[in-house]
Amino acid sequence: MLKIGKDEKKCSGCRICELICAITHTGECNPKKSIVKITANFPEPGYHIEMKGCKLCGECLKYCPTKALFVRGGEGQIAEKKTVAGRESSIPGYGGKILRVDLSTGEIRTEDIQPEFAKTYLGGRGFAAKLLYDSVKKGTDPLSPENKVIMATGPLSGALCLANSKTTFATKSPLTRGYGDSNVGGHLAAEMKYAGYDAIIIRGKAEKPSYLFIDGGRVEIRDAAKYWGKGSTEAERMLKDDLGKEFQIAVIGPAGENQVYFACVSHDFGRQAGRTGIGAVLGSKNLKAVAIRGDKGVRLADQEAMTKKTKETLEWCFKQPALETWQKYGTPSVTVWANEIGALPYKNFWSEHMEDVSGLKDEVMREKIVVHDKACMNCPMACGKYSHSKKEGKYDVLVEGPEYETIALCGSNCGFGDIQDVAYLNYLCDELGVDTISTGGVIAFAIECFEKGIITKEDTEGHELKFGDVETFEYLVRKIAKKEGIGKVLADGVRLASQKFGKGSEDFAIQVKGLEWSGYGSRNALAMLLSYLTCDDGATHNRSWAITWDIEKGRELIEGKAERVVFLQHARPMFDMLGACRLLWVELGLPLEHYPEMLKTITGFDFTLDDLYKISERVWNLTRVFSIREIEGFGRAYDAPPARFIKEAVPTGPTKGKKLSMRKINKLLSNYYKLRGWTKSGIPTKRKLKELGLEFVITDIFPRKK
Repeated sequence: MLKIGKDEKKCSGCRICELICAITHTGECNPKKSIVKITANFPEPGYHIEMKGCKLCGECLKYCPTKALFVRGGEGQIAEKKTVAGRESSIPGYGGKILRVDLSTGEIRTEDIQPEFAKTYLGGRGFAAKLLYDSVKKGTDPLSPENKVIMATGPLSGALCLANSKTTFATKSPLTRGYGDSNVGGHLAAEMKYAGYDAIIIRGKAEKPSYLFIDGGRVEIRDAAKYWGKGSTEAERMLKDDLGKEFQIAVIGPAGENQVYFACVSHDFGRQAGRTGIGAVLGSKNLKAVAIRGDKGVRLADQEAMTKKTKETLEWCFKQPALETWQKYGTPSVTVWANEIGALPYKNFWSEHMEDVSGLKDEVMREKIVVHDKACMNCPMACGKYSHSKKEGKYDVLVEGPEYETIALCGSNCGFGDIQDVAYLNYLCDELGVDTISTGGVIAFAIECFEKGIITKEDTEGHELKFGDVETFEYLVRKIAKKEGIGKVLADGVRLASQKFGKGSEDFAIQVKGLEWSGYGSRNALAMLLSYLTCDDGATHNRSWAITWDIEKGRELIEGKAERVVFLQHARPMFDMLGACRLLWVELGLPLEHYPEMLKTITGFDFTLDDLYKISERVWNLTRVFSIREIEGFGRAYDAPPARFIKEAVPTGPTKGKKLSMRKINKLLSNYYKLRGWTKSGIPTKRKLKELGLEFVITDIFPRKK
């Protein structure tokens, strides 16, 4: 008889064991059917493993990526294979329904996902972009009841498929006034699928603070008075205590309630859909949270093939040298590398190199503050790091993170070199419900304004604003979240704040299209620069992380950079449509061909990789057109870098003396637009739109002549 050992200290909460157990013994693709039960202890660190009634087959042990479950002796029993139909959906791999909720009227209704819609837009980001385009009228105020928030899962979500945890949130952004989306990992996407929904469309405004309760087919708008005003983590804990730990929660903090333009949505005690101000739009609707539970399995095209391929992929992952390093350190392993190549933001991107980053190193973080590893659904990487940061008399907090982007923007960009301080700042942002990238950019901007005399102690209630000062950061982030005093101006982001402050502050407002720049300085990395300039929703790296191409091919080389960026802008957002994380491809080298093969086992769609790229291109053009429709004059002028990057050379580090020129920028953009099939002004041509099946948008940007 098999003897099973368990080490809860190693469990990362990926739940791979639960899904394998459920499929093996019940034939249903839903971890709630599993004999193995993984329960999170959050907000305290760690997980509890229960195996009451275990069949002792040993399947879960073979595929535990952290070896939290292991063989102590004996042999496993051969399990009888079972397959059940799963949820009644017309399309394998999909929940089958779109849920529409009107908070103003209380109307709740569903509609079926049509096969043609699924094949044309795939899911996740694709569903969100099309539903947003169709349902938001031109000129809608982002914070009005008429704006929508779309939540969407991908076809891989909920299945036994690695790293398939992404939920897309999309809206008309208050920060950019154009298309905005952000995605979050954790366990939310799978739960939406188990409840039977591929997308949720939220409109209107509730009369009082409310939350959306979804328990399978039971959907209610409930009173949220007891949760309103609470921090994100506290509110999530309270909701789980009240509803049950099986519910997955998406929640906003006080900043979202107060409609801070870069307020985020939080989930799973430390994961965020951080960018473009989704939290502000939910706050404008008086919606504190969405709580979801589902108990149905996912209908699959070929369950046996899916299970076989996933097990083979896991075995491949276990052999990759980078896996152990990634599990140990996560994204903070990027920090030293970014500094060494001259890409780490320092003091509001004044420089792209910090002289001493020893206190921010991944090894230091692991030794000083990390207490547990944390994974998203079905992911062997376990890149999340749950940390305990404590300084006597100052702070004592538990927080997931900090991730690299938080280290870069709230850390070095704000002058901090101590990982304990950065973890505390991360905690403040998470609890208040603000995006750490935008917050770090806004606070660094404010400190520089203070140093230059653009704002004074009269504006800051006597506070002296300083880089590397915890009290400065804490003062500003709390003022921002409450929209009080100087925080009321800063809460609108650096673009609008600089327009109000004036006096040359526009030059060092580090943003594109209104969205603050993320963690890679690009004055001497032209592919990465082009990625930021042309990103559909502003200065984010997620759509095209091209800096490694700069290092490999030559940082100042122009030729080939546009081609690489276009490729990445098709490949990387493809993951957002599938509902998958990119890290297995980016960090472990899992071939991209894996994804259409996996998709076929789940949905039956016989797509090639090029087919998926074409769908991604369709969505890329659709989101571009959304912003053209909504923002007068949108085009080339909006694909522009901060003036600092042109006027000021990098003062220190490996890229010392480097700055941008308009000649290079214009050459990059012209090459890019030509490859895209756009005009010289950055507008998709009628020919390109027809090629992509987007004829329905043509009259929106090319009005008929009277």
